[in-house]
Amino acid sequence: MLWLKLRASEWVVVGFFAYVALISGFFPERPLLRFQPLFLFAGVSALLSLLSRLSQTQLPGAVSYCRDFLPLGLTLVAFHEMELFLPRHFDHHLESAWVPWDHLLLTKWHLCAAIESLGNIFPAYLEFCYLLVYGLPFYCLTLLYVQHKRQAIDRFLVIYLVGTLAAYALFPYFPSQPPRIAFPSLDPPHITTILRRWNLAILNAATIHVGVFPSAHVSSAFAAAWGMFLVIRRKVFGSALLVYAVSVSLATVYGRYHYAADVAAGFAVSLIPAALAIMVGTGRSSRGA
Repeated sequence: MLWLKLRASEWVVVGFFAYVALISGFFPERPLLRFQPLFLFAGVSALLSLLSRLSQTQLPGAVSYCRDFLPLGLTLVAFHEMELFLPRHFDHHLESAWVPWDHLLLTKWHLCAAIESLGNIFPAYLEFCYLLVYGLPFYCLTLLYVQHKRQAIDRFLVIYLVGTLAAYALFPYFPSQPPRIAFPSLDPPHITTILRRWNLAILNAATIHVGVFPSAHVSSAFAAAWGMFLVIRRKVFGSALLVYAVSVSLATVYGRYHYAADVAAGFAVSLIPAALAIMVGTGRSSRGA
C-alpha cells in the first residue's frame, strides 16, 4: 500500500491536485482548461508514490532528503496550474468593488505618505520583503536543518502548504487583475527603487494572471510564521516571521501588487493552518503530559 507511506505534507499536495481535477469540470468557459488537471493529479500521485517506495528500498537517505523539499517544487507546479483557469476576459467588477478601500487606506488615511515619509528607506524595505517571499519556505527549511529540527520539517510543511494551497484553491472563483494593471494611475507608489524594478520584472516574466484574490503572498507568509511557532520552541523565529508577514501585507498594497481585500482574505486563509497548528500543538502537549 504505497499510499499509506506518504508523508502528511505529501498528502496535502495530492489533495490539492485532486481538488483541482474535481473542480475543473465546473469551469467549461475557461479556454485553456481541458484534461490537464487529471494528468497532473495522476503524475504527482505516481511520483510521490514512487519516491515513497524508493525510500523503503534503494538510497533511502538521499530520497528522504529529496522528499523534504519536493513539496515546495510541486507547490510551484500547483501555482502555474492555476493559469489553466484564466478567463477569456476580465470585466473588473470585482476589482472595482475592491479598489475604493485601497484609495481610502493609501490616500485618505495617508498610508502611502507615511511609508514614503523617510524617502527610499521604507519602500525599499517593503519591496525587499515582497521579493523574499519566493524563497521563504526554503529559508525556513534551512533554519530547521541548522536548528537540528529535521524531524519537524513535515509538520512545518503541512502548515505552510495548507496556507499556500488554500489560497491557490480559491483563484478560479475570483478572476481578477492586480491594481497595478487594472488601475495603473490610481494611488501608485511615488518612489521606485531597484528592488521594485526587480519585483516587477519577476512578475512580468513568471507570474500567473488568473487572479489575485486571496493573496497567496500574505497567506503563505503568515502560514510560515504559524508553522515556525509550532515546530521551534524558541518563539523568536516565529515572532520574526510574524513581523515579516505584516511587512509583506503592507508591501502588497503599497506596491499595488494586491488590493487590501486580497490581503484581508489572505490573512483569513492563513487562520486555517493557524488553527491546525494549534490543534497539533495541543495534541502533542496532551500526549506529553
